[in-house]
Amino acid sequence: MPPKPKITKGKILTAVLDMTREDGFESVNARSIAARLNCSTRPIFTCYENMDALKEDFLDFAFTFYTQYADDYRLRAGQSIDLALPLSYIEFAREETNLFRFLFISHMDLKMTQPTDFYHEPGNLQKAQAFAKAVGIDLPQAKKIFLDLFLYSHGLAVLTAEQKLSLDKETSEAMVLNLLTALLKQVKLMV
Repeated sequence: MPPKPKITKGKILTAVLDMTREDGFESVNARSIAARLNCSTRPIFTCYENMDALKEDFLDFAFTFYTQYADDYRLRAGQSIDLALPLSYIEFAREETNLFRFLFISHMDLKMTQPTDFYHEPGNLQKAQAFAKAVGIDLPQAKKIFLDLFLYSHGLAVLTAEQKLSLDKETSEAMVLNLLTALLKQVKLMV
């Protein structure tokens, strides 16, 4: 029986994650990964046909990292779901700037020609349903507010990641809460 490989996809993806977090994905290539893992490039190309295949796997791996970050943020901050999602997104941009840029600026796979297209993306409808339940409004209204909240939070997060805006956590929270309160007040006035 041949020996078990020492360099696995998991080790490669973890190395790429660490490198991206530290220096951005631009620093990632077969040689830099090999140097990080203290091996030749051969094990990398034994696991992956090419760098595009590795990048595709890494996108999923990095997004799983972000999802865990968002879940942990909610528990750590003790936030309700209506605020936890947008605030964790902004905080991720601040704390994990290079990874945020990779996932949500350079490689964001959001195709929106109409606002309703937001809900064709995996997971967004479920998030809007949880949001509707958390704030106590019906789903059609919740979907509108959730989208507005996402777009606002995305703008703050991108400005934060690109170092065009420097907000502390409390200010970010106050801004998101102000918008959410205004949007919910508007919905209640219409009822």
